[in-house]
Amino acid sequence: MLRALLADPMGALGLGLVLLFVAMALFAPWVAPADPIRLNVVEKFQPPSLAHLAGTDQLGRDLLSRIIFGARTALSIALTSVGLAGLGGLILGMIAGFGPRWLDAVLVLMFDSMSSLPMIMFALAVITIVGPGTGTLILVVVLVSIPAYARLIRAQTLSLVGADFIVAERAMGASSARILFRHLLPNVIGPLVILLSMDVPVVIMLEAGLSYLNLGVRPPTPSWGNILYDGYTSIRSAPYMVLIAGLPLVLSALGFTFLGEGLRDALDPKLKRGEQ
Repeated sequence: MLRALLADPMGALGLGLVLLFVAMALFAPWVAPADPIRLNVVEKFQPPSLAHLAGTDQLGRDLLSRIIFGARTALSIALTSVGLAGLGGLILGMIAGFGPRWLDAVLVLMFDSMSSLPMIMFALAVITIVGPGTGTLILVVVLVSIPAYARLIRAQTLSLVGADFIVAERAMGASSARILFRHLLPNVIGPLVILLSMDVPVVIMLEAGLSYLNLGVRPPTPSWGNILYDGYTSIRSAPYMVLIAGLPLVLSALGFTFLGEGLRDALDPKLKRGEQ
């Protein structure tokens, strides 16, 4: 799979961008040139230079350092929430597809009810009740994303339950646990991984948008959304701030999208671009 991914230029580019942002998040304290929350008002609105490669903001904080630490904030929220939602969707979807029909009907009704709620409106409602914060963002993404993942896994499970190799396993007396974990799980996990990789930039954009509205990550914690808001409010004094703040959002979205496309081609060659 890795060879197939690297052989695809878009997949290789996506993997490279994703690894770059992951490295930024993991090694932020060592690669950031300055403390991202240290104030130095004397040096506010400094343009990009050798001293500050990305300039400074309205409080004299180093923008490059805030971008690097913002990657840690964005990826920690996105990967945690998408991972938890994927795990919940995997469990519920396999139960719905493999369990009794009455349980399947109840779970599908629950999935449909939750899917009818618009993500942004649901997020604003939960934030209004619980209050803004990192935990609230993760909770919103998990609750909103589980139905889509569960329906995908349910459809994959239903298509495999009647397959010959599953029927043969049952005829030989295999337990339900063996069928689920030995045969169904490896065959349904691929499409879920592709969907998860493509949903990571959606969550990053959601976190940035809510932080831009002061409903997400609270200052002084570095967040790409907060940096973008600071750039918007200071656009007349330092227009470079908006460009610098928007660049990681664009690159991370492209990286995870290209990676998802590459994983799709590697995991299911029948779906390769140009052969659909």
